[in-house]
Amino acid sequence: MTITPGFPRLNEPAPHFEARTTHGPVSLASYRGRWLVLFAHPADFTPVCTTEFIAFARAHDRFQTLNCDLLGLSIDSVFAHLAWTRNISEKFGVEIPFPIIEDISMNVANAYGMVHPGAADTQAVRATFVIDPESRLRAMIYYPMSNGRSVEEILRLVTALQTSDTHGVATPEAWCPGDKVIVSPPKTAAEAEARAGQGYETTDWYFSQKSL
Repeated sequence: MTITPGFPRLNEPAPHFEARTTHGPVSLASYRGRWLVLFAHPADFTPVCTTEFIAFARAHDRFQTLNCDLLGLSIDSVFAHLAWTRNISEKFGVEIPFPIIEDISMNVANAYGMVHPGAADTQAVRATFVIDPESRLRAMIYYPMSNGRSVEEILRLVTALQTSDTHGVATPEAWCPGDKVIVSPPKTAAEAEARAGQGYETTDWYFSQKSL
């Protein structure tokens, strides 16, 4: 299917896709009801991408405990993906447990804004998209081709998004499970006046934290 090029926006429905992968056909609808981390890499058989795929593979079970699936993508064929994952298994002793999209047509890459000016026209930048169980795009992270992303940060981000959804709170800089969360600031003068007596750790009327 042909997908209209565009650039996705946070908190809106993620662009639909249907694609061939190393695990067979998938679509965005395949992940309905689960979180999804969709991540692109410039090309197979590249050193930085290899380190990322090894890290994603090693963290796969931790993503699964978060009800979150992983889905890779590059503008390469399924055959290239299979050869690369077999090479990773042989040379690094790591099995890749998640599917990788074949996107030779660049349909998915264009729909998600993965191909940027200045990049080779057959390569996607290191883009990462976090999609929630309702198929809404909740976060985007872009890295240049020269620098690998942090899988630990992506795990932390998914956990933070789920915590915010479950408890109706925000998370501060570098938040990790067990840290205090931020309570939404008051929206009226009366709420601001009452904030000090609501049992939170309040520094000022607009800044309150609590433990979960």
